[in-house]
Amino acid sequence: MTKEKIQYQSTNRLIGQQFVQKISFADALLNGLAEDEGLYMPTHIPLISLSKLETFTKKTSYAAIASYVLGLFLENELPPEKLDQLTRNAYSAALGWQEDVSLPLEQYAHLHYLARMDQGPTASFKDFAARFMAQAMQYFRADNQQLTILVATSGDTGSAVGEAFKGLEGIQVFILYPESEVSPIQKKQLDTIGENVQALCFQGKFDDCQQFVKEAFTDPALKHLNLTSANSINIGRVLPQIVYYLHMYLQVASKIGEEVLFCVPSGNLGNSLGAEIARRMGLPIRKIIIGTNQNKAFPDFLKTGIYQKISPSHPCISNAMNVGNPSNLARYFDLYGGTVDKNGTVHRLPDIKMMQQNLAGYAFSDAQTTQKMKDFYQQYQTIIEPHGAVGVLAAEQYLAEHPEDAAYPMVILETAHPAKFAETVESTLNIQAPHCQALEQSQHRPESSVRLEGDYQAFKDFLLKTTK
Repeated sequence: MTKEKIQYQSTNRLIGQQFVQKISFADALLNGLAEDEGLYMPTHIPLISLSKLETFTKKTSYAAIASYVLGLFLENELPPEKLDQLTRNAYSAALGWQEDVSLPLEQYAHLHYLARMDQGPTASFKDFAARFMAQAMQYFRADNQQLTILVATSGDTGSAVGEAFKGLEGIQVFILYPESEVSPIQKKQLDTIGENVQALCFQGKFDDCQQFVKEAFTDPALKHLNLTSANSINIGRVLPQIVYYLHMYLQVASKIGEEVLFCVPSGNLGNSLGAEIARRMGLPIRKIIIGTNQNKAFPDFLKTGIYQKISPSHPCISNAMNVGNPSNLARYFDLYGGTVDKNGTVHRLPDIKMMQQNLAGYAFSDAQTTQKMKDFYQQYQTIIEPHGAVGVLAAEQYLAEHPEDAAYPMVILETAHPAKFAETVESTLNIQAPHCQALEQSQHRPESSVRLEGDYQAFKDFLLKTTK
């Protein structure tokens, strides 16, 4: 029996039936968004057996795990030796990491771990996915093709993507960010990347920036710019995030087959989606716990079965989660048999009972977040930033409701370095924020940003005027 080849299709394919074609990974990567404004998803999820997991060890390199996992989704599109080369490039010191990639897990209590995902060139978990995506896009781009990448960011995505694509030939990057919702250090990172990367500072919210990007993709007047995205709306950002979970699982499971809990601070839901796909591949994940701030549309949906986006989104100190209508909700719905469009309109409800079996969601206020930062530092002498604090809060609330699961390892993702939120850390803990070499380097570079009014036409006019 011939194995079915994985292709990629839109999450909106059942709305009107007008766009039902299946395309290659390369086309999905370069398109960014489907023609019907849906997000691309693989036609099926490949499986990893426990016997295959047993061939990996705690010492297996991150690049080797990435090459295997991504090879399952890119079969027949990349020769194995070329995929090995791309993953080695993406996860080596040669491309900006301080050393070859590691993802240190810090045990702070019995069976409880913090995943320190701040080891990359921009001190964010998004470095892990952005680096491979940049390598893949450069490989699949035709020699004479000029790509224009649009990225909406609430803080971390933009700098990670910008640094990953910096200097790559034939690719121009525009990063859109909300002026009032990024930290001073994040703003400095975004404004100083330079070369082929331009930061665009907007009045308004992150959701406005995200909407401008989505609108541009379907604007006929911009078609000649070969637009694509490096946000997690692009499948090329989502698939590398599966690798985190295999790597972390191998570090904490006492034996292959033991179930592990993962707690993920979440905004656009791309990171937790990596865990969900890993679970469907066969990774023994007991529960995916999603923590967020007061932009709690997804946790509320898990509880009530009714989806209502939050507009405008609430400004919170955990600013990477200031997302009122998460893009990757469309992919979650798709996996569970539902359909929701980019505007948050539900066309078909997913299997909510099955979602509740696999997922848990919790939301917390800024006051709860800063109190947890204080308590955690006092108890463990460890500094966590606001997103990590939300993750800890969600893990604790889940275990309070499910004490029987305290017997399983729990990994909480600390998604950014505390130095990125130095003002919050220092005002909350009354201590100096820790040193971060990657961040300090960006603080001495010249700035180059463009400030635009918060409307789509201003953005469109700028693109038409400045894009090569």
